[in-house]
Amino acid sequence: MGVQDLLFWFFSAAMLLCGVLVIANRNPVNSAMFLILLFINMAGLFLLLEAFFLAIVQILVYAGAVMVLFLFVIMLLDIKEGARKPVKKLAVGLAAAVGLALSAEIWLAIQGPAAPAGAPLHGGLKEVVKQLFTNYLLPFEVTALILLVAMLGVVLLSRGREVK
Repeated sequence: MGVQDLLFWFFSAAMLLCGVLVIANRNPVNSAMFLILLFINMAGLFLLLEAFFLAIVQILVYAGAVMVLFLFVIMLLDIKEGARKPVKKLAVGLAAAVGLALSAEIWLAIQGPAAPAGAPLHGGLKEVVKQLFTNYLLPFEVTALILLVAMLGVVLLSRGREVK
């Protein structure tokens, strides 16, 4: 079993765990943070598949922009101060463990063998854009329209009772 196999199993198990924690957690902010971790582990799987562009898009678009939108909506819900709980030692220990695991992942990625100089990159920008604008143009445009409607909805909700 090679390093890639171990990384695959690690990213897969971490994704499953984060998915369960997204659903099982009662605090919506914590659920959103676990969803960000899930997206980061999914980007790790894309890296193992040598889909570098998709991994970067996964981090920038989903873990960045979409989760900022989710957190903005969560903040609009106005979670009361009384509902928040103090930080527990277990949570700090788990955060430290996740930090150590992330550091180990980064160290393994740095120590891993580099791709040969002439190796073609699969999942690069050219391949993805060609498929996106030829075979998947309609779903791409529908997705853009849905995101625009969601953004307008958030703006209208944030304005509150002024709009009527």
